[in-house]
Amino acid sequence: MPAPVTVIGLGPMGQAMAAAFLDHGHRVTLWNRTASRADALVARGAHLAGTVEEALTASGLVVLSLTDYDAMYAVLDGTDPAALAGRVLVNLSSDTPAKAREGAAWAAERGAAHLTGGVLTPPSGIGSPEASTLYSGPREVFDAHRATLEVLTAADHRGDDPGTAALLYQLNMTMFWTALASYWQAVALADAHGLKAAGLLPLAVDALNLQQFLEFYSPRIDAGDHTGDVDRLAMGAASVEHVLHTVRDAGVDATLPAALLELFRRGLAAGHGADSASSLVEVLKKPAP
Repeated sequence: MPAPVTVIGLGPMGQAMAAAFLDHGHRVTLWNRTASRADALVARGAHLAGTVEEALTASGLVVLSLTDYDAMYAVLDGTDPAALAGRVLVNLSSDTPAKAREGAAWAAERGAAHLTGGVLTPPSGIGSPEASTLYSGPREVFDAHRATLEVLTAADHRGDDPGTAALLYQLNMTMFWTALASYWQAVALADAHGLKAAGLLPLAVDALNLQQFLEFYSPRIDAGDHTGDVDRLAMGAASVEHVLHTVRDAGVDATLPAALLELFRRGLAAGHGADSASSLVEVLKKPAP
């Protein structure tokens, strides 16, 4: 029989997770500051706890879908420690690796186990085995609850350090938001020239498919090889400057390309003009002056 599960936090992600557990026959207990967000789930058979303590004690497995770890403390820090003892907290809230480690230590002090999770899909992907969530924390705890966690997405354990999943998630977000911001910049520039996002779509899909570049650069970067035999930072800087001029000529916001050009110019100032643009990795390893 499916194990009971508590879900705390009913934003779009928490609601999708609770719905997936219900779909698979789990007894689901809910808690959220705004209780009305649970209405549709309660209509499907979920139980809305009246207090956080009630929500915690209803299940051995407690899934946290909150904004960050400060939100976890705001919800749980004032609860009776006895309500946390023996529970497994699966914290799918976004935060830093350091905050994840602190959160795991906080849970351990109260007798609870902690798994950090990084969900690599929007709410619409919850329930799909093709989506993935990264986990870190005690392997034996993960293994004991893996079948339940796989109701949400494929479950990928990345080690015992509770900070690992948080780090990998933030690495993913670094690439995701930067790439998506570049798309929004292109849409704004296209619109200034009378082009719509729908018309830009095929070009955008092709431009953001970076697999061949990632596969080319990755082994060279790991080897410390930034030889300018295929591309050169100086040429890349000239290209980014052309982008900046085009954006400014169109009268749209140029914050993003201006910041990118500044990064390229730092690489040039560091003597990497004849090196590959991948040499910017070395520049980015140090804070900007």
